[in-house]
Amino acid sequence: MKPAADDIFTTERKYLLGIAYRMLGSVADAEDVLQEAWLRWRTHAGDDIRNPRAYLGRTVTLLSIDALRRARRERGVYPGPWLPEPFPDAPGDDGEDAADGEAHLALAQTLSMGLLALLETLSPSERATFVLREAYGMAYDDIAACLDARPATCRQWQRRARARLASVDWHDEAPQAGRALLERFLATLHGGDAAALVALLDDHVELVSDGGGKAVAATRPLHGPRAVSRFLCGIARRGGATVRVDIVRFNGRWGALVGLGGRLDTALSLASHAGRVRGIYLVRNPDKLARLRAR
Repeated sequence: MKPAADDIFTTERKYLLGIAYRMLGSVADAEDVLQEAWLRWRTHAGDDIRNPRAYLGRTVTLLSIDALRRARRERGVYPGPWLPEPFPDAPGDDGEDAADGEAHLALAQTLSMGLLALLETLSPSERATFVLREAYGMAYDDIAACLDARPATCRQWQRRARARLASVDWHDEAPQAGRALLERFLATLHGGDAAALVALLDDHVELVSDGGGKAVAATRPLHGPRAVSRFLCGIARRGGATVRVDIVRFNGRWGALVGLGGRLDTALSLASHAGRVRGIYLVRNPDKLARLRAR
């Protein structure tokens, strides 16, 4: 294989990992997909491939669809609610490379924990269409070529996907506004004022916690300001003086890492709507925290 083929794959790796992670919600599974794509690329790189990026993107998308079907069988018996594995942002980065600010924002928005969790309700073809269209601005003709489908079919998949995702305001506030809301939320929770916490929560707030059967978590999603505030205040009271909270970036936005006794315990991410907290996502499964712990 020509050395140039190595360089091509390396150049496109970040783009390919972004597709695979958005399809699967798991960094480990996405890395497995890229390994398989690399093996296929090694086999065919000597062929007359006019558009390597398109070829690799199609390969990773189709491999991700197969991997997603297998993963969903496992997630069907997952203990409690399932959330994506947090994806650490690169230092000083707000997401993948992009040509302009609008494209950069789309990449970050489509990494949100709330959106990725809801993507689980879509069919693999709907999810692939949504990811390629919303995150990467791909034309329907190109999506159709990627999925071996007609453009009209891809448009229909996209319409269905957007309808099912309407409950998540994934086009939320600018990053700094998101950080300000997170800081208010954490300060209010630390202060133990339940009424003030309720005032920060949207009427349709949802809390989802993922312990994976390996850490204590709510066995089902909680809904409504009062139920959510009671749960959070109970957790805050049990934390004690050994709690450490660091505000960091993961999944394209600001979140909080909560440590207990020097050990990373929880990754917290918020979704907002009109300046209030609409979604609260707590990842406590230690297997899903390994990459954040390494950072």
